Amino acid sequence: MQDIIEGKAWVFGDSVDTDNMYPGFAMKLSPEEAAKHVFYDLRPGWTDQVQPGDIVVAGRNFGIGSSRPVARLFQHLGVAALVAEEFNSLFLRNCVNFGLPVATIPGVTGLVSDEDEVRLNVHNAIIDLPRTGGALAGAPLPEYVYDILAQGGLFAKLAADGYIPASTRA
Repeated sequence: MQDIIEGKAWVFGDSVDTDNMYPGFAMKLSPEEAAKHVFYDLRPGWTDQVQPGDIVVAGRNFGIGSSRPVARLFQHLGVAALVAEEFNSLFLRNCVNFGLPVATIPGVTGLVSDEDEVRLNVHNAIIDLPRTGGALAGAPLPEYVYDILAQGGLFAKLAADGYIPASTRA
């Protein structure tokens, strides 16, 4: 995982739930096919716009709802990281487990607009807009959580540390 991620931002509001990210009908599809339906009701056609390396930015309580493996879908789309003013704790942990970089940065939706080019320092939880010079910082993840992300997720970390066979996959 890179400490610095640069990409286009896609901004979503408060209380976006996992049903909006991974609609029920898509749960019967392969992850590759299901990924085409992320934000299907909130922003139809978004999956045709998002590009590998882009960053999803959201408001408070991002990821409320059931424990759907949405992080995997974002990875299939090439989303490089998620930034939110506040994450639902279960959703945040699922992202970490799958190795999808996350940063909690209060006020981020007031700074970033759709399609802004942003630079995210994942390790230090800092986002900035090179175009305007604006920047915000959040609280960095605990070092052991950051280490899980840096290893590529929980299973990769457990395999690297010798707790499970390297061939085990999430």
